[in-house]
Amino acid sequence: MTELKGPMAVAEIRWLPESQGGRSSGPPTAPVYAATATFPGSDAPLLSILVEHIDPQPHGLALANIGFLAPELARPHLHVGAELLITEGPRIVAHAIIRHSLASA
Repeated sequence: MTELKGPMAVAEIRWLPESQGGRSSGPPTAPVYAATATFPGSDAPLLSILVEHIDPQPHGLALANIGFLAPELARPHLHVGAELLITEGPRIVAHAIIRHSLASA
């Protein structure tokens, strides 16, 4: 996938360094990265998330468009300030905070 069509939100993402359990290769470089995510402290299931970096920053920070393969499951939990944990298998690789909800949500 080269472009995320109809993103649901913009999130600020902090990719964890390998020393904290993050990806050994660093933040993903693919145009659209697919992983799993959860909204901590909610009853939301583990969801498949799509991440498209729009403004990479130094030190593992980035602004990104995000979408979900099952948007109807994410929608009730998706609001400005909501936190997400992005995972690869059981390992947390990034923390995200929703900064903007988009009209297509």
